[in-house]
Amino acid sequence: MNPEIFTGEVVTHARVRDVTLPGGAGTLALITLDNGHDHTRPSTFGPRGLAELGAALDAVAAREDIAAVGVTGKPFVFAVGADLKGVPLITGRADAAAVGRLGHDVFRRLGELRVPSFAYYNGAALGGGVEIGLHCSYRTISSGVTAFALPETFLGLVPGWGGTYLLPHLIGAERALTVIVDNPLAQNRMLRARQVHELGIADAIFDSADFLEESLAWTARVLTGEAEVRRPEVDRGAAWDDAVAKARWTVDGRLHGAAPSYVRALDLIAAAKDRTRDEGFAAEDEALADLIMGDELRAGLYAFDLTQKRAKRPAGAPDPALARPVTKVGIVGAGLMASQLALLFARRLDVPVVLTDLDRERLDRGVGAAHAEVGGLLGKGRVSPDKAARLRSLITGSLTKDAFADADLVIEAVFEEMAVKRAVFAEVEEHVTAECVLATNTSSLSVGEMAAGLRHPERLVGLHFFNPVAVLPLLEVVRGARTGDAALATAFATGKALRKSCVLVEDAPAFVVNRVLVRLLAEIVQAVDEGTPIEVAERAAAPLGLPMPPFMLMGLVGPAIALHVNETLHAAFPGRFPLSGNLAKLVAAGKPGVYRPDLTLDPEVVDLFAGGTDPSTAEEVLGRALAALASEVRALLDEGVVAAAEDVDLCMILGAGWPFHLGGITPYLDRTGVAEKVTGRRFLPPGTASLPA
Repeated sequence: MNPEIFTGEVVTHARVRDVTLPGGAGTLALITLDNGHDHTRPSTFGPRGLAELGAALDAVAAREDIAAVGVTGKPFVFAVGADLKGVPLITGRADAAAVGRLGHDVFRRLGELRVPSFAYYNGAALGGGVEIGLHCSYRTISSGVTAFALPETFLGLVPGWGGTYLLPHLIGAERALTVIVDNPLAQNRMLRARQVHELGIADAIFDSADFLEESLAWTARVLTGEAEVRRPEVDRGAAWDDAVAKARWTVDGRLHGAAPSYVRALDLIAAAKDRTRDEGFAAEDEALADLIMGDELRAGLYAFDLTQKRAKRPAGAPDPALARPVTKVGIVGAGLMASQLALLFARRLDVPVVLTDLDRERLDRGVGAAHAEVGGLLGKGRVSPDKAARLRSLITGSLTKDAFADADLVIEAVFEEMAVKRAVFAEVEEHVTAECVLATNTSSLSVGEMAAGLRHPERLVGLHFFNPVAVLPLLEVVRGARTGDAALATAFATGKALRKSCVLVEDAPAFVVNRVLVRLLAEIVQAVDEGTPIEVAERAAAPLGLPMPPFMLMGLVGPAIALHVNETLHAAFPGRFPLSGNLAKLVAAGKPGVYRPDLTLDPEVVDLFAGGTDPSTAEEVLGRALAALASEVRALLDEGVVAAAEDVDLCMILGAGWPFHLGGITPYLDRTGVAEKVTGRRFLPPGTASLPA
């Protein structure tokens, strides 16, 4: 592989020093992986870094005076794998295949030394960082490690430097599939140190304060025979095949073949049972070459860049210096959303939060729900007893809005009706200071219209959270026609403190996420109204690999809310958002959705939707749905609702859980040709989130 194509590589150096082990166990050559930066820039591997590690291993392999070799990382970071910034620079399959071979050629030397090798996972270890350790004879981990994963399938790759072969042979296929497939499917879930040890990946776990010292002492005991490492025998029979079959069923049910990296990983693990190590590594090389030269990885890296960079520097956000301090929060309403918000504000801002509602029963129920959630956090060990007590003391209720007199931010979470919300803000304004920022959690209504009757309309801003509030990371920050910079800056600062990714959206019906989702749902519901069976229409979107099919999503949101947003959008854009009489019937019948609790279709709902005479195939429904999505995204951009297509994608990934392998929505519409066919042009330049043109 030509390293010159990897411009801008931050080289991770392999620094070697000798350590005298206690108890007369001899000398250990300790390799420290360090790119010269602090923990905010973790160590990664490009071709130069791999070459330096290879040279260090050649040097220690030639020595006769050492008893072992160890590998560790700089403070708080072990290593986080390949330098993926170089992927867009790879334009040929030969270079892609060379990436896999180089990693294997270097890492495998750790398992081929004449002396034992030890990996000391002292901090974050991801991807190739985990795989370095898998090549070693033994592994220890610091109890403080909170980020340990093989996330490659999430991005569109496979663990291609030994992971799909070595891990199942170390801990068994079922456990390996948890790490390689299940966790990436669960929004790239990380492992903590204790879980790594329990899975059998790490042989020993030590406190972070004296981790390296304890690891070296343990190493000495292993070398002298005082400590024995016992590992359960891996079942290479039917249990291996059963685990792969179960994982394959899960992947197919979730993604329907839309993400080839998961399928490729499953194939590699299935075949690893009977392959030699050389055969397994060679198969990984081929898989990496294919996936690096595929669109899924490019889209995944685009999505990763959005969530790690653009989300941290929101386009159009005002000067942070304009933000006002928030020392107390008021919440109007005490329903489910309000209680979730109360806990979020109290936990992240560590400030008093007071809820109000119309009667004592509802108020007590809302405060009680927030306190119960605190109890749940305590039971899971996520907060200490002292922290739990403090959170409960911070969340209180009041039947009168004069409790907001000293609040710096008041947000409403009441019924989604303009007249109700305007009345709420008119009353709140009578009790708060002139500097207090007012916020609405509306999902579809106009912020500007809501502010029209206020004495200080410039203080009202939209803070559209997504349910469940504690889980979904997106916050749509809505700028009304008269929203001032101070209110907007306060909204962004608050969102950041709440650990949300903020996207600035202009005041337009349903903003971004709900508008795109309802356009998709409206098209599919219309197909059912025309006579397409529900199950056919539901299956139509399967090739996208979305978190859940449209009608199931509607059941989660609630048909009444879906109908309300549909009506709002129909009023604004009647030509693009047709009203469904059948959806109105569904709401009138009080049905929670089209499915029964056992996830079979409700026959009464099927009867409600019956009567159409012009059915479509699943392929036809998908085609019209994609065309509708392309049209709506173009309209969002033409109207200036967001600054760029990247913001639409960021919203769909973080607010609706759209998978990384799509890159959001615009890369998919571009590479399938739908964008140009429907709108006359692409959303993104060629080579962005796709292979170079």
